Amino acid sequence: MHIGLVGLGRMGSNMRTRLRAAGVEVTGYDPNPDVSDVKSLDEMVAALPTPRTVWVMVPAGTITDSVVTDLELRLDAGDLVIDGGNSKFTDDFRHNEMLEKKGIDYIDAGVSGGVWGLDNGYGLMVGGPEEQVQRVMPVFDALRPEGPRDEGFVHAGEVGAGHYAKMVHNGIEYALMQAYAEGFELLEKRSDLLKDVPGTFKAWQRGTVVRSWLLELLVRALDEDDDLSEIEGYVEDSGEGRWTIEEAIVNAVPVPTISASIFARFVSRQEDSPAMKAVAALRHQFGGHDVKKSDD
Repeated sequence: MHIGLVGLGRMGSNMRTRLRAAGVEVTGYDPNPDVSDVKSLDEMVAALPTPRTVWVMVPAGTITDSVVTDLELRLDAGDLVIDGGNSKFTDDFRHNEMLEKKGIDYIDAGVSGGVWGLDNGYGLMVGGPEEQVQRVMPVFDALRPEGPRDEGFVHAGEVGAGHYAKMVHNGIEYALMQAYAEGFELLEKRSDLLKDVPGTFKAWQRGTVVRSWLLELLVRALDEDDDLSEIEGYVEDSGEGRWTIEEAIVNAVPVPTISASIFARFVSRQEDSPAMKAVAALRHQFGGHDVKKSDD
């Protein structure tokens, strides 16, 4: 199988490597010539066998809109576009409607795994027609973790369902990180009593009910900086948490824990706190997100 991949940043380049290792041929395009396989989007499209499949892996919003529009001008009926970025599910409706007029198929794919996906595989949540999902299943199988397909991949529903599932996934992620972060701050506060905060988190990795991959990443962050003094407690939010709350309001679903985690991030932009240092460290560990270095 041969696909095109637009966007060769942190995740896109790792996905290209994982796909090639599984025998999927990839022609990647990126505006950065140092990482791109071809010089232009036109050259990428020309290199693909028909019907073409193009995976878009660029930042959500206007950049994704621009790439999908550019592809609509270059692709033909029967071709397929997959948006694997963190687009809002309502954007999928617009993109699908635009491409459908030309007979171009569309799939939305929520992708989780961050910078670790190259080695561990990516959790995939997909929305779109069954026929098109099956058509590119070799791609999904190459990207997902080893093991049973249904433990790392779901065809969640029609167009928009994949990004909707990823939105809720990220809302849950916000809340989980906040819980670990608040625990970190409380343990740090009682340093007169508790002498080994990093060791306490490390001891929770096996046998406890709070063990998880996020916990492992927090332990990794504490191994690198045992009191997180090297970073500021400043945390951005990339959108999915806000969208989750918006959907909860529209559907009258109470999400107090996720809501509180979002507002806690806003607090981080006003004052430095140990809890927000922990959240910043976690985001850097799983996604490679930038952190602000402490002036101290």
